[in-house]
Amino acid sequence: MSLDTSGPIRILVVDDEPDLELLIRQKFRREIRDRELDFRFAPDGLEALEKVNSDGGLDIILSDINMPRMDGLTLLSRLADMELTLKTVIVSAYGDMENIRTAMNRGAFDFVTKPINFEDLRKTVDKTWKEVCLIRSAEDSRKHLALLQRELDIANRIQLSTLPSNFPAFPDRTEFDLYATMIPAQEVGGDFYDFFMIDEEQLGFVVGDVSGKGVGAAMFMAITKTLLKATAVQGNPAQTCVRHVNKVLYPESVRGLFVTAFYGILDIETGIVNYCNAGHNHPYVIRSNGEVEIVEPPKGLALCLTDDFHYKAGQINLTKGDTLFMYTDGVNEAINATREEFGVGRIVECLKNEAGCKPAEVVRDVFREVEAFSGGISQADDITMLALEYLGSKREPVEIDEQALMGNMTGD
Repeated sequence: MSLDTSGPIRILVVDDEPDLELLIRQKFRREIRDRELDFRFAPDGLEALEKVNSDGGLDIILSDINMPRMDGLTLLSRLADMELTLKTVIVSAYGDMENIRTAMNRGAFDFVTKPINFEDLRKTVDKTWKEVCLIRSAEDSRKHLALLQRELDIANRIQLSTLPSNFPAFPDRTEFDLYATMIPAQEVGGDFYDFFMIDEEQLGFVVGDVSGKGVGAAMFMAITKTLLKATAVQGNPAQTCVRHVNKVLYPESVRGLFVTAFYGILDIETGIVNYCNAGHNHPYVIRSNGEVEIVEPPKGLALCLTDDFHYKAGQINLTKGDTLFMYTDGVNEAINATREEFGVGRIVECLKNEAGCKPAEVVRDVFREVEAFSGGISQADDITMLALEYLGSKREPVEIDEQALMGNMTGD
């Protein structure tokens, strides 16, 4: 029941004394006239239960203990079995502490004694009403949080469903292998990754991070990811795609919101990656011989910081067995109990042991290292990683007829 303090306090008086109704209406005539209090009456516990079931708007029950058919103590027991946010005040003979203690143990909030002191009763009603308000406010908050949690769970499922999750992603392609994962710090996050075939000879891939967390960041993440892919599949160069995405996003972005992204295009036949880095962490290349190389600049501004930035392209040459590793700052900024960060140095040390490992192994090994380092400390930021291994061109080498070639050279 939602908390509504705009109307009168609704009180059900349960007592078999016929004169009590007239006395209450007389003593509280001003409060009734000014709609501060609204009294209803029942002669015993059975009729009180009927009114409780038929009138969901009651706030307080003021009940005598000794009544025919159903007494006040039995009424309290029955009310305790019902999910109600109202409170009960018991009326008892002065000095009847045994029944008063029993009533309190069965859920009564307070008590007043006979003969009733109506000034004291009004104070008791006010105190009881404040408790009812607190309970209903807490219940409203609990329901709101439960609803919000359900919505966040749905948002989480929707968000994760937009990220590619079937691996191997391209089982018919033998020139490369890749694996990616995103572990949000909250129900929904701002990190993203994507990969897609631009044409038969080019693979596009991206890792990005929207500033902030929560639903707002997740929505902006989805927009950025969709816009980049729509631009990329047209075959535009990496820097052109990133510049176009920035120009479209900037007018729509909220103040203080920005996106870092690393977008690359792999030429499947040559192993060359043309890329554009918009303020994102530098990736690493794990060479087939075990060496780990950082992918240095060019590095441009994050998206949405200015309306038109001229991004530059960079190039990486991958040979057979090399793996490109990309990540978001949830990896290097993961902390342990002493607030020490995992750092890029530990990433490099971990990657030095990954030569010859499949992309899924690389990603999982790094994540295990981060988990072990954190030692159970809650994840403060989204963690996203993507590993791309180049396996070489499948194009068959051209066989050369040396005798024919020599003949052509000599003119025979």
